[in-house]
Amino acid sequence: MYFRKERDGITLLVRLTPKSAKDAIEGVEATDDGRGHLKARVRAVPEDGKANAALVKLLAKWLGLAPRDVMIATGATSRLKQVRISGDPEELALKLAILAPPEV
Repeated sequence: MYFRKERDGITLLVRLTPKSAKDAIEGVEATDDGRGHLKARVRAVPEDGKANAALVKLLAKWLGLAPRDVMIATGATSRLKQVRISGDPEELALKLAILAPPEV
């Protein structure tokens, strides 16, 4: 699973590729150890938090949320990040299941 429900939102596992040709969410991918993550690409460079800011903006738009509801919780300097999304966990989980169903 690439996200987990929390009391007041969800934590989303993301693998970010900066300096891409476009900003995009590319679906869900499993790592070698069996864990999943959402693949995302942004055009921004990984300097001064620009790629992280672009990821926050991309995820907020993709989920139909305000950017203030999305924050990088861990992995600010890593490709693998945990992103905290505030809101109703059931509603967010449903949205994620529709937008990015896990690969079978």
